Amino acid sequence: MAAEGNAKPAKKLSLKENYALLTRGLGWEPSYEKQEEIFRNVSFEGVKIHDWDKWEDPFRLTMDAYWKYQGEKERKLYAIVDAFQQNNGQFNVTDARYIAALKVFINGITELEYLSHRGFNMLAREFPGVGPRIAAQMQSLDELRHATTQIHTISQYAKYFTGMNEFPYQFDRVWYLSIPKSFFEDAVTSGPFEFIVAISFAFEYVLTNLAFMPWMSGAAFNGDMATVSFGFSAQSDEARHMTLGIEVIKFLLEQDPANVPLVQKWIDKWFWRGYRLLSLLATMMDYMLPKRVMAWNEAWEIYYEQNGGALFADLARYGIKPPKRAPETIAEKGHVAHQMWSVFYANRDAVGFQMWLPSEEEMAWMSEKYPDTFDQYYRPRYEYWKAQEAAGTPFKNTTLPQLCQVCQWPCLFTEAGDPTTLSLRETEYQGQTFHMCSDGCKDIFDDTPEKYVHAWLPVHQIYQGNCFLPGVDPTAPDFNPMYEALRYMGIKPGVDNGDFKGSADATNWEKWTSRPANIHEGAYTDAVRDTASPADTAARKAG
Repeated sequence: MAAEGNAKPAKKLSLKENYALLTRGLGWEPSYEKQEEIFRNVSFEGVKIHDWDKWEDPFRLTMDAYWKYQGEKERKLYAIVDAFQQNNGQFNVTDARYIAALKVFINGITELEYLSHRGFNMLAREFPGVGPRIAAQMQSLDELRHATTQIHTISQYAKYFTGMNEFPYQFDRVWYLSIPKSFFEDAVTSGPFEFIVAISFAFEYVLTNLAFMPWMSGAAFNGDMATVSFGFSAQSDEARHMTLGIEVIKFLLEQDPANVPLVQKWIDKWFWRGYRLLSLLATMMDYMLPKRVMAWNEAWEIYYEQNGGALFADLARYGIKPPKRAPETIAEKGHVAHQMWSVFYANRDAVGFQMWLPSEEEMAWMSEKYPDTFDQYYRPRYEYWKAQEAAGTPFKNTTLPQLCQVCQWPCLFTEAGDPTTLSLRETEYQGQTFHMCSDGCKDIFDDTPEKYVHAWLPVHQIYQGNCFLPGVDPTAPDFNPMYEALRYMGIKPGVDNGDFKGSADATNWEKWTSRPANIHEGAYTDAVRDTASPADTAARKAG
């Protein structure tokens, strides 16, 4: 006992020593299997790695610190979500139209978090280096947490509004959801290094920066404190993910000069694929937020042109150039949201959310934000469609649009230098003609056509009769192919889609809140004031 009492206390480890033991100290050298047999996918891309220990985690985060940090965030987040649900916060948003943005989010973005979780699980198995393996494992856990918190938060809205209950089913079947799905399927069927450039650079740095900053600010501005809470809870994770993406690129470039052209090709490809996916977010920001905080073109200037410009100035010392098609994204920033909304409106009977035409005051905002494009190209279109609605002959497409073979968006975009001409590209491969929406998508197809010729394009499948539920008889006298295709997708025709005015969501909103379900002409400002968040209302009354 005396000896035990005189024992010296164990030396406290430094942060550096503790980090080394809880990351690289967890690795081991294989004794009965060859390294190349265990990590089979790490070499087939042609990437050359000479020293895995050079991979540095800039956050120096250990697993024990990770769980404590995330657990504290969970407690705070779910306290807010619980208060939101108990106080029926879904009725405190500015306008029922805002819910359409959440429908797009839960159907088109949340599933991507889960796919990212699966992809980083694979990387945690495939990377020989312990540093990147631990980083990939942490990001995999992050992504699963993000998917879970988003589902839990938006589930409160799903109890009251249409089109939000079948999101896992719809993700595999709805024609326009093949766009985000194809992005991740393309990435996860690439090699491990291309995957991490695709997700940690293109998806995290380009897409989630915009999704979790300006759009989440828009959610707060519209009184949706539950959504903004999960967004800000995830933002610290996204900072680590973006940093991981940059560190991956620098690590590859510093390991061997032969990696430079590979990284440049991946940056060119995934920047364009990520940008095309962002078209969905552009529409949400400009059209689905009754109270807007920033136009899409402003967000692109800040988060790509300025931030991205600084990034590529830093990478120039390695021989990396800005993405090949970046100038086209800058030329399109005044058009993309309006073109997207036009396509969704024209096909509103084939989507899973309701649509509307912008009010006069909303168009005045767009004229201010897009002085070089909106009044010249898009206001006349909306005014014409409004006249058709007033005459009782609203404009609708009766057919589904042609899809791009690569990004799977409808071929709706225009030439970068001519917004009056559709951008259409074709490539002949093995005796067949394939169609693309842009030079960026054509570049990707031409580089690896074998990967895209077998793409499952929903519109093609619908017209081939492959998208009907069992027991449906296409030869029946009263057979309606569009109705049956929507049922197959999990969309309730006439309930989940169509015009917002007169919809179940609009009717219920007015019944539940005694507030107008739509911002009517000439009443936009007052209606927004009267339906502002409680904090905004209190500040207005006090001031």
